[in-house]
Amino acid sequence: MRIDQSADSPSWPGIVAVIGGGTMGLGFAELLSGAGLTVRLCDASSELTRQSLERLGERVRGHVEARLLEPAAIERAASVEGADDVAAAVQGAELVIEAVPEQLELKLEILPAIEAAADPEAVITSNTSSFSIKELSGAIERRGRFLGMHWFNPPEWVPGVEIIPVEETEPEVVERTQELLRRLGKRPAVVGDEVGFVANRLQSALLREALACVREGLVEPADLDEVVRSCFGFRLPFFGPFRILDMAGLDVQLSVFETLEGGLGERFAATDAKDDLGSRVDAGRTGTKSGGGFFDYSDEERDRLLIERDRRYAALAELLERLPPL
Repeated sequence: MRIDQSADSPSWPGIVAVIGGGTMGLGFAELLSGAGLTVRLCDASSELTRQSLERLGERVRGHVEARLLEPAAIERAASVEGADDVAAAVQGAELVIEAVPEQLELKLEILPAIEAAADPEAVITSNTSSFSIKELSGAIERRGRFLGMHWFNPPEWVPGVEIIPVEETEPEVVERTQELLRRLGKRPAVVGDEVGFVANRLQSALLREALACVREGLVEPADLDEVVRSCFGFRLPFFGPFRILDMAGLDVQLSVFETLEGGLGERFAATDAKDDLGSRVDAGRTGTKSGGGFFDYSDEERDRLLIERDRRYAALAELLERLPPL
């Protein structure tokens, strides 16, 4: 994947302030400056900000040397401005991305300082993987201009971003944020403000069972990684779980749930999940083979989906054959 630096810069925001110069903050600065936006970066002190800007330059040069970015990216990264403090960073900024370390007390301390110095119409976002956005919003007054975002490391490359509005967040703020993310080549998804949001709940379920499989002696870590990469994980670049369920057959997965529960007991008790699938199976909605499961399919749509699936799987398999092992 290469960041597209040839497209016109997004019209909004004119200036972006990134508060925090760690791994995520530097990724934001690289991505946003690469898109032609004016970026200001602020860390905990002037000296730390200076060091962060040096690391930004090193990281972008490394990406250019690896031919992941065009040489012009070096000049764009060099244009990122360092700010001595939060007030200087957010002055005139239309978008502020709070990216300080994942410490609740620190975020609750920095957000009011951002709001106090920011323009009234500025959109303020907090990047977090776990904290309640409602709780974070309690630190500021203008909640209509606030939302949470959950980016994934490294943010300049991973396309997915969870957007987490609070009840007071203005719809226009959500829409503009989605539009900007799409212009940056991202795939935003609006999710609810619950513990773990969506991605971490799914990922944690996988990690919990992976650890159990290794702990019980069922598999070695390297072989488990291979199972994930080359079996069900092979499909995930193209399809999410509901589309995969439709193509596999809801009745088939229902049987798998029952087998796992019968053999592994309470650990795999899936009463609610079985009810979710069973109600559809009872209604004759078993997936693509019946014309509908979680989604509806005409015969033409089903045939097109399956051939496109095969085409993409073949292309990915060919790519993996060409890439050197890690």
